[in-house]
Amino acid sequence: MTMQKIEPYAPEAQSADLVADNISKLKALFPELVSETVHEGKTTATLNVDVLKALVGDQTVTDADEKYGLNWHGKRKARQMALTPSTGTLRPCPEESVDWETTQNLMIEGDNLEVLKLLQKSYAGKVKLIYIDPPYNTGKDFVYPDNFQDNIRNYLELTGQTEGGARISSNTDASGRFHTDWLNMMYPRLKLAHSLLANDGAIFVSIADHEVHNLRAAMNEVFGEENFVACVIWQKVYAPKSSARHFSEDHDYIVVYAKNSDVWRPTLLPRTEEQNAIFKNPDNDPRGLWRANNLAARNYYSKGTYSVTCPGGRVIEGPPKGSYWRISEDKFRELDADGRIWWGEDGNNVPAPKIFLSEVMNGRVPQTFWGYQEVGHTQEAKKELLDVVSFPNSDIVFETPKPTRLLRRILQVGTTKDRDDLVLDFFAGTGTMMDAVFQQNTEDGGARRCIVVQLPEPLEGGDAAGWNSVADITKARLVGAGKRQRAAGADTAGDVGFRVFKLDTSNIRAWNPNPTDVKASLFAHLDHIEPGRSNDDVLYEVLLKLGLDLCVPMEHKNIAGKAVHSVGGGALLACLDAHIGVSDAEALALGMAEWREQQGTATETTAIFRDSAFENDVAKSNVAAILEQHGIKQVRSL
Repeated sequence: MTMQKIEPYAPEAQSADLVADNISKLKALFPELVSETVHEGKTTATLNVDVLKALVGDQTVTDADEKYGLNWHGKRKARQMALTPSTGTLRPCPEESVDWETTQNLMIEGDNLEVLKLLQKSYAGKVKLIYIDPPYNTGKDFVYPDNFQDNIRNYLELTGQTEGGARISSNTDASGRFHTDWLNMMYPRLKLAHSLLANDGAIFVSIADHEVHNLRAAMNEVFGEENFVACVIWQKVYAPKSSARHFSEDHDYIVVYAKNSDVWRPTLLPRTEEQNAIFKNPDNDPRGLWRANNLAARNYYSKGTYSVTCPGGRVIEGPPKGSYWRISEDKFRELDADGRIWWGEDGNNVPAPKIFLSEVMNGRVPQTFWGYQEVGHTQEAKKELLDVVSFPNSDIVFETPKPTRLLRRILQVGTTKDRDDLVLDFFAGTGTMMDAVFQQNTEDGGARRCIVVQLPEPLEGGDAAGWNSVADITKARLVGAGKRQRAAGADTAGDVGFRVFKLDTSNIRAWNPNPTDVKASLFAHLDHIEPGRSNDDVLYEVLLKLGLDLCVPMEHKNIAGKAVHSVGGGALLACLDAHIGVSDAEALALGMAEWREQQGTATETTAIFRDSAFENDVAKSNVAAILEQHGIKQVRSL
């Protein structure tokens, strides 16, 4: 057996290729829709639009200019951006993390467009709840990539990690591209978010009046209008602003879409004391507390016009004028015989069916108005942040903070405590969502996991606390939130740690020869790993590219003097040592096979090595052959 080498542009070295995936799905459903041509050894898939029109019954000429929907300059490029694979990776930062070995939470620094692409293989279809609070389009500057030719390079420039024409985009309301620029930023991120959502998942988006109409139109296209659930009104302030030019803006919106509205259902909210207080038991009914319901209704009912005789002797000829009894006479007699009709203290009241507290729905359906008394306001959000983070620089201001009570309400509606639901926020800001997850898990004993993504947007002039970016504040808030939860009750705090990863260029070097000295380029490229990258950097890139969870269980063992990593109970075995000699090959391969057997690995195993580590082809062939003999057929080298 020969060991297959993973080249920089091989599928294993790339994030998910959504274009190829979409074409393969279309080809599987409609083989006649996709044709393949071969030119100079390269196969190209072509989509036959005329066949597609015929398949959907379209026999007319497309009037593209008259199509209903949202359109803007750059929409085609924005769609393409979502489909272009990322060439970057996520580098682990254990030294900036909390509880690295045990936590299931992730804090990722980087441009969320690239991060969302990199998460596709590992998390597509697995996220139960997405919440985002994107930059509001208020006519002020916001950071987003202006040059889409090389997103990783552009990201490094934007965050001050390299030099070159990086800038913060000016998107003033005087610009003709005011709405266009915002939509070009949002659209590809929404497309990628859609593929990450589980079939029973939902996305909640905070937004103000300025863009709610465009956001709804864009989300109708991405998620489907049929999957729109609600537009919640959040009362964000508790007092009117007398300085307002026209109206005091007291609310924001939270737009809710399901991945599949036929499947997704909100989790019922806990019943309030006020709701339960109306249940009494004046007749000492052994079935417990109850409340009276109205027997009459205005809806026409053919069997709802009979007379009733009260136990006290009063005869009621029928329901009030213009209404009908809501149940038939037979059903009424049945309920009365079972003691489920209340006639009043003297037995002469209009009959009222009993509704028992023990039989009502165990919770309340979420409503679309969320008052600040229930879910908090912006001043509360600012105070919460100051309680866990000390800001030596008072010039740092967050204009649209969200209280944890608001996000905990979203968690209550969009997740359940009985499962390890995955929550994602890719406009993390100060990390309020992960703070809310910590609090909610502590309160109800849940095991929710959280991934937050924040661009390390530079802070002007840095900060006295050593913070240079918004992402630094995010981490400081999460550290403080975890300490607060532990101080409140170490036994119930649950998982309040987080693993930090940072977006960077790939660890696998691309072939970029010097045309004036090809010989030197060949020798320089003997090792495919970028200089300065650790084995852990490479290992976690392999996890991402193979579609494994970044918090998957991992074990380490020394075999034949080499460090070997077992990921996911043996789903991946990796030896990234710099040298494997001919004399090492047999012992190393046999030891890896034996370890896999000891772990009882039921899934197919992939084995990874450094290509440059092997002393020669004999060492490489021996390792591959022995592993194959023991059932490990996927053997790759970097």
